[in-house]
Amino acid sequence: MSKDQEIDEGRRKFLLGSTVAVGAIGVATAAVPFVGALLPSEAAKAAGAPVKVDISELKPGEQKTVIWRGKPIWIVRRNKEMLHSLGEDAELLRDPKSEEEQQPKYAQNEYRSRRPDILVLVGLCTHLGCVPSYRPEKGAVTTQWPGGFYCTCHGSKFDLAGRVFKGVPAPINMEVPPYKFLSDNEILIGSDKADIA
Repeated sequence: MSKDQEIDEGRRKFLLGSTVAVGAIGVATAAVPFVGALLPSEAAKAAGAPVKVDISELKPGEQKTVIWRGKPIWIVRRNKEMLHSLGEDAELLRDPKSEEEQQPKYAQNEYRSRRPDILVLVGLCTHLGCVPSYRPEKGAVTTQWPGGFYCTCHGSKFDLAGRVFKGVPAPINMEVPPYKFLSDNEILIGSDKADIA
């Protein structure tokens, strides 16, 4: 091998290595925006994030609505009369003990909640997803109406624990989202695990 061929061989290896290095940097630089586009945006992260709700101003009988994951979440502070009515309508309900698998364990009781006075529900009818109206007054929908939630779309009725009445289109009780109490006056909706605050 002549000296000129030896120099050309060294130059060829240098140029090949440089081209590969520059090409790899170019590919990595071009890939960054594509990989970034696949990651969830801050808005998307926030939409699924747990929501803290202050209920200190919520008076007995009042309802508060917040949005979590694009769904209305209802928080109702039930008064003594409302709580009493929950024990009177069991024979009218499709699933009075909330035994369907859709419910978290802490919703499988007469109150469907962690605390009897506070009800937390996804505010959507389980028939076709309409938003029922909050009608806590006895006799507000029919003369036998004990108070609860009434869906005007197709006539589904739910009691003041979100339990569905028999003979209506809705097949199951209203959904109870994951939630936990952070204090007496603050709820975290979207998490019921002890390690997330």
